[in-house]
Amino acid sequence: PGGAPPGPAAAGDLPPEWDSDDERMAFLFSAFKQSREVNSTEWDSKMAFWVGLVLARGRRRGAVRTCLRELQHGFERRGSVPLGLGTVLRELLRRGKLQRESDFMASVDSSWISWGVGVFILKPLKWTLSSVLGDSKIPEEEEVLIYVELLQEKAEEVYRLYQNSALSSHPVVALSELQSLCASVCPDERTFYLLLLQLQKEKRVTILEQNGEKIVKFARGLHAKVSPMNDVDIGVYQLMQSEQLLSQKVESLSQEAEKCKEDARSACRAGKKQLALRCLKSKRRTERRIEELHSKLDAVQGILDRIYASQTDQMVFNAYQAGVGALKLSMKDVTVERAENLVDQIQELCDTQDEVAQTLAGVGINGLEMDTEELEKELDSLLQDSAKEPAELPPVPHKVLSPPISDAELEAELEKLSVCDGDLAQKAASASSEPQTALGLNL
Repeated sequence: PGGAPPGPAAAGDLPPEWDSDDERMAFLFSAFKQSREVNSTEWDSKMAFWVGLVLARGRRRGAVRTCLRELQHGFERRGSVPLGLGTVLRELLRRGKLQRESDFMASVDSSWISWGVGVFILKPLKWTLSSVLGDSKIPEEEEVLIYVELLQEKAEEVYRLYQNSALSSHPVVALSELQSLCASVCPDERTFYLLLLQLQKEKRVTILEQNGEKIVKFARGLHAKVSPMNDVDIGVYQLMQSEQLLSQKVESLSQEAEKCKEDARSACRAGKKQLALRCLKSKRRTERRIEELHSKLDAVQGILDRIYASQTDQMVFNAYQAGVGALKLSMKDVTVERAENLVDQIQELCDTQDEVAQTLAGVGINGLEMDTEELEKELDSLLQDSAKEPAELPPVPHKVLSPPISDAELEAELEKLSVCDGDLAQKAASASSEPQTALGLNL
């Protein structure tokens, strides 16, 4: 739909048996039995294979619309097309994975759309037949079908694009500006309108035609529902359009004034004084017009700023109002008298707990309770006895310290020690065969 059908599916998007198992592929390409009861196992196996393949192809391509002819062309294998694809699509329609485009459009108020296609003329009849017959009929080759989950995901993506753009400063935006913003998500105009219809079905946008131009109003917040478009929304949109037109006019006049200035310079260089004067007069008139437009633009921007401020004030007021309601609910059963009574009860319980603890602490166990006065008298007697006993200190030494020893005396003492060590070594060698006795040395 919407142009020439795409080519066959790439090899990487097909199951392994697509090129290797001719016998299984011949079974899968054959038509379904008239009744599933003939062989339910084979019927379910074939259905599961093609259902997964059809849904995976739609998600890979990112297109929300398809038809039987496009799928047959995409799954062509060695000159053969699957004969049971019509039955597969009917099953997907029954499961709600696919939906006829005509049924989807008829389920949403789409009076603002004017594509000039025959589906809108036949829409009421098709909707009635579909309601009566259900989805038991196999889709025709050219009948457009919609991937339901993919349509919902792309509609959510359009909503996020708007929320993250500069257009979200005000809930009302021109349809043409929104379409330019969503060009990366919507490959064609028809898909763009389908996504808007899905958002309108979810009550996240509402669309109105004003003076031959369609304008879109978005819901505020991720989970909010859009309110009907009122005179305030239309008035703010018109102010925004006026601001945009004035800005464009100021930019155009600025370029014109600059051109007059350059023309005056060129005329001066060429010696054409009168021409240069006319160019300067034109430049002066243009600058006066720019100043007038600037004043008007400032007035429009001031009104818009006040409107945005009032919207912010309204949001704050609503938040305060919600806070007051929540406080009233939370303080519904709380009064000053009840709070004082509760504090008195807590104090009484604390006093009772302290008395119980003191009572339990004063109880003696196993007859070990003692009089406190007796313990204090015993402690005083111990302190008095310790004060009468003299402190045991080590005796004072009476030995007189010898005078300091000189270096010469130290060297002489060292030589004596070395001589003594030599004698000891000789005596030890001579007495090595005798029994050893303890030797005491007084150095």
